[in-house]
Amino acid sequence: MSLLKPIDMKNVSNLKFLIAFALCASIVSCKRSSNSSNVDSATGWKINDKNGGFQYNTNFKEQETPPGTAFVEGGTFTMGKVQDDPMHDWNNTPNQQHIQSFYMDESEVTNLNYLFYLDYLKSVYPPDDPNYSLIYKGALPDTLVWRNRLGYNEMMTENYLRHPGYANYPVVGVSWIQAVEYATWRSNRVAEMSLQEAGYIKRDAHLTDLNAESTFDADTYINAPTQTYGGNSEVLEGGKRRQQTDAEGNPINVYANKESGLIPVKYRLPTEAEWEYAALGMSELRSYNVYRGRKKYPWDGQYTRSGKRVNRGDQLANFKQGKGDYGGIAGWSDDGADITAEVKSYQPNDYGLYDMAGNVAEWVADVYRPIVDDEFNDFNYYRGNVYTKNALNEDGTVKVVTVDEIVYDTLSNGKIIARNLPGEIAKIPVDDQDTYLRTQFDKSDNRNFRDGDKRSSRYYRESFDEGDDRIDQTGKMYNSPKHRVEMDSTDGKLIREYDKSNNRTSLINDEVRVYKGGSWRDRAYWIDPAQRRYFPQDMATDYIGFRCAVSRVGSKSVKSQKRRN
Repeated sequence: MSLLKPIDMKNVSNLKFLIAFALCASIVSCKRSSNSSNVDSATGWKINDKNGGFQYNTNFKEQETPPGTAFVEGGTFTMGKVQDDPMHDWNNTPNQQHIQSFYMDESEVTNLNYLFYLDYLKSVYPPDDPNYSLIYKGALPDTLVWRNRLGYNEMMTENYLRHPGYANYPVVGVSWIQAVEYATWRSNRVAEMSLQEAGYIKRDAHLTDLNAESTFDADTYINAPTQTYGGNSEVLEGGKRRQQTDAEGNPINVYANKESGLIPVKYRLPTEAEWEYAALGMSELRSYNVYRGRKKYPWDGQYTRSGKRVNRGDQLANFKQGKGDYGGIAGWSDDGADITAEVKSYQPNDYGLYDMAGNVAEWVADVYRPIVDDEFNDFNYYRGNVYTKNALNEDGTVKVVTVDEIVYDTLSNGKIIARNLPGEIAKIPVDDQDTYLRTQFDKSDNRNFRDGDKRSSRYYRESFDEGDDRIDQTGKMYNSPKHRVEMDSTDGKLIREYDKSNNRTSLINDEVRVYKGGSWRDRAYWIDPAQRRYFPQDMATDYIGFRCAVSRVGSKSVKSQKRRN
């Protein structure tokens, strides 16, 4: 007896109808959902209505990779796991950290990159104008870092920065402060180009309408757009966006804002945790040993030479191989350089980043401390937060720096730099009004938090140096020398006063920054990404350069975004 029933053609027809109905319903549903991005899901009101109202970029898909950078997908890693630690100084104890996704320069900032920056400053703030002479001078790299009292290095002193033969070599002689200023300038130029291309700013305004009183600053454009370019309406209203009008003929979308998605995220120095994570090149979870921190270099393996058949024996980085050996024997076992090498001379790591070991060491954002306080934070770790806010005028508008309001700082080495430039928003520290009853922070300067402040220090005694009004904080953590450098208001000469106290116990203070990566001057010991050292933030060397980073907004990665969709 058959268990199968004869097919009822009427049921088949009904089934076809139901399937067709379901398909139509799904199409209508998809169509509605695609249009719902321009409707507020909470109120049902329209977004981006042609008659005005709330304007928002509902078509934003993905953050564009910033110029010159490569994507680094965030994740968890063991920070501070050095493979060689013969001194056992616990300079960087291993700890597990999580890093958010970000972008990092493929290579170090080059001489050509930096010369472009100097040319901009020179054209906007002419050095022969007494009002601006210190701006350009304060940005110049220190070319004298190449000199050695028992070595002939005048060729590098005279040529390394500007000669075309060194155009694509990493810039050196740049202090941490100068590197931060370059990152700020670069952020403004990329944002300016983005707004020009989107039609919000007159095309080529950076070439035709730029001077000391007419400059572009991204923060100023966001907070006080009418004061950008010194309030030059021809530039600000010269883009194609000015031609768009509402139903009554009034201009709309004259100025872009954060909601437009057109103002790029800022360039900055990477944090120490970001730099170390990126240098290790753990783009995929390959093996247990790699994940737990047993990857010694940016490349796979425990050696500095290639084991691949095609280039077996070649050095994989530019570093000092031994006493008096900066490159190997000529024509054999050579790393291709005796000082720095041209960027991208060696293979990149798995993130597409070049020279994360050797060539030049690199500044990172962090203030140096011997320990990384993972007990307090293990997410995007960074020591160096100094929170500020926009200064306001009496009428409540933001205060934009004018030509006659430039403030100059005299550094510990006597160099004078501009703290702010015309067109920028003046910044002031956050105060009690901003920190009252907050649990995340209670003051502006957090560089000393839990390691150097009064709550974390042990005071054995406090006394005064004889004939000096400075407290000799003997017994306090990081009791470093306190030199004084200031300019005489009468003749403009520098007054230098050196701290000659015999009670100082450390060189660590809030003005020393971490640098990572090893250099052409360093042995292989220092090219381990976990190794760390520090140097005064206002001084420079012939072996420290830098590269920039950009935070990622939105999804952790393109892959995770597609998975959600």
